[in-house]
Amino acid sequence: MGAAKGILAVVGVALVLVGTLWALQGLDIVRWPASSFMLGDTVWTRNGVVTAVVGVVLIWFARWK
Repeated sequence: MGAAKGILAVVGVALVLVGTLWALQGLDIVRWPASSFMLGDTVWTRNGVVTAVVGVVLIWFARWK
């Protein structure tokens, strides 16, 4: 069971990082890459926030008992 929790934690951290990047690109705060189709698009803000929240839930499950 320890390996599964480790994998959940790693996937959760990756989802939080990617979701945060997507949300910041959607809010037009992070302009990298400069020609990204996600810049200033509120759909990607929502997708990023949802992805980051899923990542936090996975991390929570990985640390739970």
